[in-house]
Amino acid sequence: MSYDALVVGSGPNGLSAAITMARSGSRVLVLEAAERLGGAVATEELTLPGFLHDTYSSVYPAAAASPVFARLALHRHGLQWTHPGACYAHPLPDGRALALYRDLDRTVAGLEGHHRGDGESWRRFAAPFMRQFGPLTGTLLGGFPPLAGAARLTAGMRPAAMLDLARLVLIPAETLADELFGGDGARAWIYGSAMHSDVAPTAAGSAIPAAYLNLLGHGVGWPSPRGGAGRLADALVSCLRELGGELRTVAHVTAIAAERGRVVGVELQDGERLSAPTVLADVMPAALAMLAGEALPARYALALRRFRIGPATLKVDWALDGAIPWAAPEAREAGTVHVGGSAEELLTAAASRGLPERPFMLLGQQSIADPTRAPAGRHTAWAYTHGPHGVDWGAERDGLIQRMESQVERFAPGFRERILARHVLGPAELQRRDANLVGGDVGGGSNSLDQLLFRPVPSLAPYRTPLRGLYLCSAATFPGGGVHGVPGHAAARLALLERRLGRLAPRALGRGRLSRSR
Repeated sequence: MSYDALVVGSGPNGLSAAITMARSGSRVLVLEAAERLGGAVATEELTLPGFLHDTYSSVYPAAAASPVFARLALHRHGLQWTHPGACYAHPLPDGRALALYRDLDRTVAGLEGHHRGDGESWRRFAAPFMRQFGPLTGTLLGGFPPLAGAARLTAGMRPAAMLDLARLVLIPAETLADELFGGDGARAWIYGSAMHSDVAPTAAGSAIPAAYLNLLGHGVGWPSPRGGAGRLADALVSCLRELGGELRTVAHVTAIAAERGRVVGVELQDGERLSAPTVLADVMPAALAMLAGEALPARYALALRRFRIGPATLKVDWALDGAIPWAAPEAREAGTVHVGGSAEELLTAAASRGLPERPFMLLGQQSIADPTRAPAGRHTAWAYTHGPHGVDWGAERDGLIQRMESQVERFAPGFRERILARHVLGPAELQRRDANLVGGDVGGGSNSLDQLLFRPVPSLAPYRTPLRGLYLCSAATFPGGGVHGVPGHAAARLALLERRLGRLAPRALGRGRLSRSR
């Protein structure tokens, strides 16, 4: 059977790619190996009946800010955002907490109340970026190279502010904290945001995720879909079907077929072969190298295999007999809680080569703002922590769960008494459920400085591969992890452009150094 385009994988990027192709009039088919669509955007009753848990990702500031999703009018397909009272809270050892609010003034007041001058310092830093939030988002959530967004940003900001933004890409979050804050609480607050990435706050490149996540909070909040993360996947699937796109589950692609240097389709595990002149792969780089085999130049395939994944993850979901009894009121209204304590404790956890005694955790409590997630009076919560791949996760699992729950109990006395049931996903289970979560990496590859911009290989067109008609559109490409659909959209736009340009496209648009080898 023949199509104009085949998309391997139905995560947000795969669906975004398929929607972009379908909107152009292409006949497109999405092939998903699993029994359900959506990749790492899913909601299940993991613990007890009636308790809806987001299996993987849950909180979507990048989706709310995504220029790609904004054009799809996903509210027409049932997507509703729910916003907690605070984007996130960071409980401190003294029983207080600092929070990020959508309202800049309220955030400033909280920071100022902990240490005089810290709030106003944050205002001076954040305000210029918030005045140019649209161009900023167009730059950091644009396809690579993000020239259009950068041009708009440059036109609207003073040169000094542009230099500040460029500098954020290079400096550690520790340096940013030193320059902005005098109090330990605000330093812990900014470190917690930095630790959403796999780059330690003391390492170069950690300042940009710390700053940008907070700016996203002011710009669009940190919302979650009403009814569960799976509603976002449902909306994307509905949008694609409305455009005439087709989808198949339990369709395991085992090879990408090529003839004379160009893609001609894919082969499935059951032996079926599907034909198409364009294939967009929402897979990790090593998987792409395996699927395409000898059709890719050896040097390019080696570069794909060398792409570094991020740390392993252990995630715990809880069904609770009530809301988590946080000591700090700010944490009781927050959708996300950074559980780690003081700035020094966070730096210690980040520097650990094993699993620290007091792990840093991201904790979500979506039922605070969305009562559809649990039976009346009950609640759901989840938390995950990272660790190195060399750890014996099977042996460490139970002890780590106990330490994670002790960390929550430390800031919310009585938490354990409210646990009705728990569900645990370790690194192996995460990868078994979703092949893109390699080794339990939930970020689409390491965000270390050398992989921050040039993903997965140095190239001005990272979505293109040397095999004509084959494109990579996963979170391993710019701008990286997060649910925003940008890589899928960017890869599909490039595919459509090159289809129009025909054989002149590769030379006209240029290739990166690694992409030229054949």
